[in-house]
Amino acid sequence: MALFAAPDEIRPLRHRLEDFLEKHVYPAEPVLMAGGDEGRAVLRDLEAKAKAEGLWALGHPKHLGGGGLSMLDYAYINEVIGRSEPATQVFGTTTLQTVLMLDAVCTQEQRERWVLPSVVGDLRLAFAMTEPGVSSSDPTQFQTAARLEGDEWVINGRKWFISAADRSAATIVMCRTEPDAPQHEAFSMIIVPKETPGFHIVRDVEVMGLHGIMSGHFEIEFDEVRVPASSILGERGKGFELAQRRLGPGRIYHCMRWLGASQRAFDLLCDRANTRVLRGRPLADRQLIQKFVFDSYQEIKASRLLVLDAAAKVDAGEQARIELSSVKVSCAKTVANVVDRAMQVYGAEGMSNLTPLESMYREVRFGRIVDGPDEAHIERVAKRILRAYRDGDGWDFGER
Repeated sequence: MALFAAPDEIRPLRHRLEDFLEKHVYPAEPVLMAGGDEGRAVLRDLEAKAKAEGLWALGHPKHLGGGGLSMLDYAYINEVIGRSEPATQVFGTTTLQTVLMLDAVCTQEQRERWVLPSVVGDLRLAFAMTEPGVSSSDPTQFQTAARLEGDEWVINGRKWFISAADRSAATIVMCRTEPDAPQHEAFSMIIVPKETPGFHIVRDVEVMGLHGIMSGHFEIEFDEVRVPASSILGERGKGFELAQRRLGPGRIYHCMRWLGASQRAFDLLCDRANTRVLRGRPLADRQLIQKFVFDSYQEIKASRLLVLDAAAKVDAGEQARIELSSVKVSCAKTVANVVDRAMQVYGAEGMSNLTPLESMYREVRFGRIVDGPDEAHIERVAKRILRAYRDGDGWDFGER
């Protein structure tokens, strides 16, 4: 009996997703990864198919029209979706972490205008934190600011690496609104519709040479942007708290998907090892290749157990800060290693667009940067554990 295999009640849904990937998504990947008008048209068609088959927004809260899966059950599902990067868009998963953040604090007007349409895929919301010239590992340095004039917020500043800002109906902006407050109480989040005067997309910053339907990371300028006072999200000065509502789940969602990418790369590695013949023997007979398989197995297995443990703790209502930071580092490293080994076994073919490995290799390099660099998470985990020992609590793995 496999204790950590997908539960029986989840397996039929996993199999439906696997079938959809095989029949519809994998064949369309070259077009989706090329982007452009053709890629967008194919994406819209696949999204419609996914909705028709009941495979849309499976992890979104049920009261918002989503599938309502728990974090743990969603882990078993999202690790399948993650086998293809465009699939995150095809199955409507990309909005989940922002929707969860909004759902916790939004007004009824904001829910009807932004949240519900985002869940069903009628619009997308960009999220703007990162700024040029400032280390995002210390967001208290952010310079974008908003002042309240009468019944309007007036925003000035610049953000960059803002994903999908060009095709989002609005951008949620982290900005300084309380200049005299303590640093972690000085920021708020404000929703800025795309058509607002003074909102300017400066440029698309090309990242890793990717141009697919998931690409587009923009620099944005806010020049005396005026929005109603009601555009603030939640309470004034609660920006950091809201950011954690988004970033915490976002990290584990990334990890779930990286497990899927690791699985696909592992499949390709093993298939190639068994079928490629060198000097009359398959590569699978070579000890160096066997070590690739062994190391990949161990890393995927360990990372997967870390993800499932973190997901279970989140479902239990824990903040799971150590677990979420740990899985972020572990899974980013695992997927990069497994994809790299698979490419090595494929040789020159693995470096080309004849396999999905080449684009996967570029995509997974984001993992060590996105939602906090490895170094920040490593420091955070170590500090918390060492503090537990200083306080006399220690860290008993058998009880945690």
